[in-house]
Amino acid sequence: QVQLVESGGGLVQPGGSLRLSCAASGVAFSLYHMIWYRQAPGKQRELVAGISSGGNTNYADSVKGRFTISRDNVKNTVYLQMNNVKPEDTAAYYCNLYLGVQSYWGQGTQVTVSS
Repeated sequence: QVQLVESGGGLVQPGGSLRLSCAASGVAFSLYHMIWYRQAPGKQRELVAGISSGGNTNYADSVKGRFTISRDNVKNTVYLQMNNVKPEDTAAYYCNLYLGVQSYWGQGTQVTVSS
């Protein structure tokens, strides 16, 4: 059974930092691509950052230069380092693990950026 467990969300002030984690189990993690998505109230889910099985990364324009995605294939975990956060980064963040037609989602972790 595949499980993805996100953690690290919370309340942070504008300009602050936060690191999200997504731990996977029940799957050959190193073979899969990983994506962080987010969804703000009343908005569609959007891609934030992705990392391939080979370590290639891509980012939404809105987070380039501020967020960094990385993975640890020993710990079966993907991270999203969020720096210089802004109020518009407030959303529920979800990790997605996929390979071909296989796709798995975590339960989400809330990030709120507010003073």
